[in-house]
Amino acid sequence: MILFLIFLIIFLICKIINSKKTKNIKLNKFKDKMQSTQFNIERIFLREEEKTFSNPNINIYIGINDREDLISRKLNIHRARLSKFKKSKLNGEMIFQDDDQRIYKFYNGKKVYL
Repeated sequence: MILFLIFLIIFLICKIINSKKTKNIKLNKFKDKMQSTQFNIERIFLREEEKTFSNPNINIYIGINDREDLISRKLNIHRARLSKFKKSKLNGEMIFQDDDQRIYKFYNGKKVYL
């Protein structure tokens, strides 16, 4: 009985020590992530996207050499601005959306549906 009690106490002590180590490892990983330059760069891009999303007059430029994931992100921002503000500037042209969800732009003072 005493031998079982000693093993139980040793087991519990080991369990407590290991649980503290995992918490510290998780905390250290979180700190490293927050201080990494990659995370800071991603945060800057997120702020820039929020600024672009909140103002439909900011031009979204989609270039030929843009990566596919970047193009889809820019197009999603463009679509969101169209649905929220009913207008969005894409590659220097202001594009509008009417109440029937049709997309158009003004060309020489006339509506041209796309």
